[in-house]
Amino acid sequence: MKNMSSEELGKMPMNRLVLTLSVPMMISMFIQSLYNVVDSMFVAQISEEALAALSLVFPIQMLMVAIGIGTGVGMNAELSKRLGEGDRKLASAAANNGVFLTFMHYGLFLLFGMFLVRPFFEMQTDNPEIIRYGMEYTVLITTLSIGKLMQFTYERILQATGRTFYTMITQGTGAILNIILDPILIFGWIGVPALGVYGAAIATIIAQVTSATLAIIINSKVNSDIDMQYKGFRPDFAVIKRIYSVGIPSMVMTSITSLVTLLFNNILLQFTSTATAVYGVYIRLQGFIFMPVFGLNNGMIPIVSYNLGAKNKERMTLAIKICLAYGVGIMLTGTILFQIFPEQLLLLFNASDEMMNIGVAALRIISLSFVFAGISIMLGTVFQSVGNAMLGLWVQVIRQLVVLVPAAYALSLSGDVNMVWWSKLISETVALIFALLAMRYVYAKKIEPMADLEQKKRPLKKQPVPNNVK
Repeated sequence: MKNMSSEELGKMPMNRLVLTLSVPMMISMFIQSLYNVVDSMFVAQISEEALAALSLVFPIQMLMVAIGIGTGVGMNAELSKRLGEGDRKLASAAANNGVFLTFMHYGLFLLFGMFLVRPFFEMQTDNPEIIRYGMEYTVLITTLSIGKLMQFTYERILQATGRTFYTMITQGTGAILNIILDPILIFGWIGVPALGVYGAAIATIIAQVTSATLAIIINSKVNSDIDMQYKGFRPDFAVIKRIYSVGIPSMVMTSITSLVTLLFNNILLQFTSTATAVYGVYIRLQGFIFMPVFGLNNGMIPIVSYNLGAKNKERMTLAIKICLAYGVGIMLTGTILFQIFPEQLLLLFNASDEMMNIGVAALRIISLSFVFAGISIMLGTVFQSVGNAMLGLWVQVIRQLVVLVPAAYALSLSGDVNMVWWSKLISETVALIFALLAMRYVYAKKIEPMADLEQKKRPLKKQPVPNNVK
């Protein structure tokens, strides 16, 4: 796959441009969501308590993702900027300091895995089986999380230098390996001891380390834009500060999902651990719908930002409209699937009668909010692209925290677990209203004035001289 020049952002036909930039990221995001689904599908064959344990550990997994992606975003911004300036030394410094920060973050999760896993589960449940399963899985994926974090870092270095095709190779290899190893290690196939939940964790770790190793090797072989320094490296705190200045807001936005999942799980545990297992299944299934939209967003950002700088209102608004159309189409497809096939989706996780009874209603009710969520997410990305990042942050905070958690708690007081699912539709409706009002403001302040600037750039047409004028 060839690298794209920046000029093509202003010239290539818009639909082709959107697909060229977005499809690789959509595929990568889709593959990434497999990690969250595969373990759960096989662990569900052990017991419902084991599935509930994986649901409770999901906030920790999301926190790792938040820190990994946030660091990668900050590193990429610094790295890409320096490459654009032609400063290879500072671009390499961004990559090297990103790797250094990855080791620092791993230290935090190592300490969590060694000392805080049991208190984390005991804070949420007194079910000894859930605590046991949760500890078996969580201790391993945190104390050996270096593979996951390194994979994030080196894949982002490849993306920052325009080599997004290789990230599909590294992620795809890890996902396929995870799918192969899960049943072997969990159930003891081909003579391997049956390790249960512990085996699921081992399969995940092996897959992540393999992906990270591939990403490191590929960087060393094909990435000629930067120089990785391993001997005699010293951290550059000025570079680290610039990485964090961009990365921390991204960490906060992604961490919201972790916090909300933790709070939502505790609300559902008031009813039954089965409700928590259902929510865990929903989170993993909705990743297949939402992740492609996030990939579409990543493709939209450079197009909108470039044409904002070029003062090209026509191409900028066309990009937004096309991306919104694709985003709504993806979300509408997800809604239809969840409405028609909830039983089949739940059976992938060996759903019991009780889980099926709760889960069918949950998937059908929550999926009613998908289209609203898709529009809000994409408009939030538009706000980030035009320099109104706080509006984008507020859209996410309203969607996932400010409205959702209080609404879920209030509806839980009814004593009917099915009422809790409606909090998703309530929060997405409020977030969509806010996003549309914010878009109206951004359009009036930043996009509409571009029409005059665009008109001024166009050459005046020479008026024909009337025949009677000599």
